[in-house]
Amino acid sequence: MKHIDKLRVLLRERRAVTALEYGIIAGVLGLVLIVLFKNLGSTLSTLFSTIGKSI
Repeated sequence: MKHIDKLRVLLRERRAVTALEYGIIAGVLGLVLIVLFKNLGSTLSTLFSTIGKSI
């Protein structure tokens, strides 16, 4: 039961909740950027391949 009590105390503290929210936002933003850049890289690779073949 000690761990649950510690969690309850953390959830009552506004700074801990705010830090947790920022952590979740940063994680989601990081995942979105990874997916975005992966797709962008694939698109650019296809584009440059097409340009290279046409030259």
